[in-house]
Amino acid sequence: MTDPRPRGRPRSTGTLECARCSNLVPKFRVHWPDGAICGACFTTAARTYGPCAFCGDHRLVPERSSTGAHICRDCAGIATKLDCDQCGREAERLRGGHCARCVLTHDLERILNPSSPPDLRIKRLITTLAAVPRPESILTWMRHPTTADLLARIGSRELHLSHPAFDALPPSRSAEHLREMLVHHHMLPSRGDARLARFETWLDHRLTTLQPMPEIHAPIEQFARWHHLRRLRVPDTGRNMDNATRTAKQEITEATKFLTWLRTEHHTTIAHLRQAHLDAYLSEGTTTRHTIRNFIQWRHRTGIAARFTIRYRTARTTPLAASTTRLELIRTTIEADHITLSTRIAALLFLLYGVPVRRIAELTLDDITTTPPRPTVRIGTLPAALPEPLLPLLQQHLDSRANQKTTNHDSRWLFPGTRAGHHLTEQTLMQRLRKLGINIQAIRNAALHDLSKEIDAASLAALLGYTPNTMNIHAARAAIPMGSYPAMKHPKR
Repeated sequence: MTDPRPRGRPRSTGTLECARCSNLVPKFRVHWPDGAICGACFTTAARTYGPCAFCGDHRLVPERSSTGAHICRDCAGIATKLDCDQCGREAERLRGGHCARCVLTHDLERILNPSSPPDLRIKRLITTLAAVPRPESILTWMRHPTTADLLARIGSRELHLSHPAFDALPPSRSAEHLREMLVHHHMLPSRGDARLARFETWLDHRLTTLQPMPEIHAPIEQFARWHHLRRLRVPDTGRNMDNATRTAKQEITEATKFLTWLRTEHHTTIAHLRQAHLDAYLSEGTTTRHTIRNFIQWRHRTGIAARFTIRYRTARTTPLAASTTRLELIRTTIEADHITLSTRIAALLFLLYGVPVRRIAELTLDDITTTPPRPTVRIGTLPAALPEPLLPLLQQHLDSRANQKTTNHDSRWLFPGTRAGHHLTEQTLMQRLRKLGINIQAIRNAALHDLSKEIDAASLAALLGYTPNTMNIHAARAAIPMGSYPAMKHPKR
């Protein structure tokens, strides 16, 4: 396995060996009682807080004993100045003798101009950003050109703190990240489901680009607004909104490609569509062309057009990994210390239970119980037991979840995302699993195939959140005699 998320800048090599990491570096940053320390190890030490192994005080503990215990400056005899000249906090001095939090506050006040004219929301924004557990991450974020431009426009009052103002910006991850942070901290009103709001913004931009071609714009707008947007706006707590909006985008995009093909290849419009056009279009090109099926059938259902025939594209095989492959992946994931811990935990939950990746992404701290005598994870309606080898890794993850040092530090998600108030997306987790060599569909089927041999379909459905019908199908594939029997309704006597 390879690390799916290489982190940090590549270290420059030299001939001097650091006493802590043993890496060869071109120069040392400091000399402390345990030896000469490189820049990277010094930065780590200057951000490590906890109880001192000698005096017990909870403070900065940059030194290490021979056994690896953390020691404060006074007990270790470190003379390096690690106090902020402004606030007095023990920390690395970044600029002018000031700690990262004071530097961040100064930079934000200079850029955002909270008093010119006075704006309480901008003052709250400065306070919120400066209060994150790791202010250095905000300083790094501010150096991104798009972020720097957004903050400068807020400071000049060119960009107002409102949803219409953000909607008018060119689409960018930085703008959405800042907007979600403002919503999460109540500096902007909630737009409801953020994925639906992003879809609406995407749709407006897409339709704007089609306006010069009315013969394409009109049918696409009808399909997008009357069918997809209307359905997405219906409250549905069980809907996977991420997949729903992605599917809508794909169907709208493929329908647009089809209408463009009609226009350029046959010099006609959807109003003059013939079955021969559809057959020719679907017989060539990629399989995604079959996505236009919903668009064609919707036009017939609403009475806009006649009926046309488009068959479903069916999979020829059902991917199924061998049980030995699944077990080997479990073993290597447990032992892969070089892999990001959150990725390993997500991978193990998927390998063990075969649940949808979306459900793993949506797990919260309340779904996990690690206390004896029965540690569990709640995926379905019943809690599922957690295997003993997973517990140390899971507890380590709970103690140091990723993305907890910035504006998402109060998150209750098991896998917090980079955007405030959000968890990691299903797509992000799927990409990480694939980089570990996990064939998602084949491993999912293998896990359910193996589990259906040990647990009846009805109980397994309750544990994993699947329907009994789905688990009956997997039990039948595993050739379990009477696999569906517990899920059957007995006739009344």
